[in-house]
Amino acid sequence: MYSAMLDERGGVIDDMIVYLTPEGYRLVVNAATGVKDLAWMQSQLGDFDVQLIARSEMAMLAIQGPKARTRIAELVSSARAELIHQLKPFEGLDDGDWFIARTGYTGEDGLEIMLPAEEAQRFFNELVGAGISPIGLGARDTLRLEAGMNLYGQDIGEHVSPLASNMAWSIAWEPADRDFIGREALESERAEGTAFKLVGLVLEERGVLRAHQVVRVAEIGEGEITSGSFSPTLSKSIALARVPMATADRAEVEIRGKWYPVRVVQPAFVRHGKTLI
Repeated sequence: MYSAMLDERGGVIDDMIVYLTPEGYRLVVNAATGVKDLAWMQSQLGDFDVQLIARSEMAMLAIQGPKARTRIAELVSSARAELIHQLKPFEGLDDGDWFIARTGYTGEDGLEIMLPAEEAQRFFNELVGAGISPIGLGARDTLRLEAGMNLYGQDIGEHVSPLASNMAWSIAWEPADRDFIGREALESERAEGTAFKLVGLVLEERGVLRAHQVVRVAEIGEGEITSGSFSPTLSKSIALARVPMATADRAEVEIRGKWYPVRVVQPAFVRHGKTLI
């Protein structure tokens, strides 16, 4: 399950994937925020009969793309291959010291494999030897932007709630007495009306959209780009931006002192190789 860990004000401490296992829950958080996340969770344990274990002895390799599961199945045992073929999207299963999940951060099908750190280099070399190419963080960032996936510290953070981050769908409001940290703040925001929303932008002219560029919406107000880049798939510059709630389908972005028209779209541009705009 994809969700957000909130503070009392409804701000996003981090977004994460949570797996229910027979022994408890497995949480996969962002690597850059791991220390902060662990400290926050530790501070919230209180009198709960729960043990929080940081799995620092584990590593994770993400193998992404429409052929990822088939290619990985060719490199592992027949039993492990069968497990991989049975996985449904967002499902994860233990297999000995490995935890294999059908998740990712690229908008494509794929696997995230958690395994003992001492085995990671060997498995990585096997992947490369089989012709599965490594990918850099820059390329992954382009893919997640094309898919409209938030990046912590840019599109989401403690300064903004899920309601203004295209994450309202991840909040379980029912039952009404379900208690979670930040609920009161989110209910107040929902009742009063969220002032901003996260949208997609497409630049129809030449240029590149970048984070922190100002977005101007005629007769409504201003917003800001949170993530932006050139999309190789679309051959256009795209962005995620937080803009006033009343924003419709047109806006302008300031690039080097000049204003350029942009099209406002749903915050997802490409998924599973298909154009969505």
